[in-house]
Amino acid sequence: MFEILNESVAQKEKFRIAANKLLNHCFLLKKREDTKKDYFFVKQNLELFVTYFDLLGYDVKMNEDQGVIGLVNQFSVGRVELSKYESIVLLILRLLYIEKRKELATYSEEVTVLMEEIREKYAMLKIRAKPVMDKGMERNFVKLFRKYNLIQNLDTDVNQADARIVIYPSIIMAVTVENVNQYYEMTEQKLKEYAVGNDGADKDNE
Repeated sequence: MFEILNESVAQKEKFRIAANKLLNHCFLLKKREDTKKDYFFVKQNLELFVTYFDLLGYDVKMNEDQGVIGLVNQFSVGRVELSKYESIVLLILRLLYIEKRKELATYSEEVTVLMEEIREKYAMLKIRAKPVMDKGMERNFVKLFRKYNLIQNLDTDVNQADARIVIYPSIIMAVTVENVNQYYEMTEQKLKEYAVGNDGADKDNE
């Protein structure tokens, strides 16, 4: 199967680039200009990538409806270690994505939220140790989740209330849930649990 990579230097280079993007950023998105070509290359050579990453202990997941290809570690190792607050923001982003997606009722439009909407969701939790998001926290989560192709800021100054954040469908693939409604309820419940008192600085694995 891997012999086809020896037939063309160009094919080998495309494989190298796409494989490294998956390893470094977890997700490839059809609608992102910097991953679009890689998405289609992996799609066209899916069996090759599935075999390759299986040797490394990863499953390659593809959702054609949402235009996402992602990696899932088979042994639950090598996961990103998030702070408790980063985990909370990630859950908020998932919740907002589902809410906005229901409003749009189509996958042709991107889900875009404002920083103020994220702040409002966070403030509603009334977390004792950190009741409101500070500017450093906002900049850090945007930088972190942008790295893993979960979001993209459309405005340079993310601390502005009207700063626009695109939430990619990869936010759903980050956690496997069969039923979207069940996932919505699960996310709300997790947020409630954090609000009750789990506001320590310990780490979560995502």
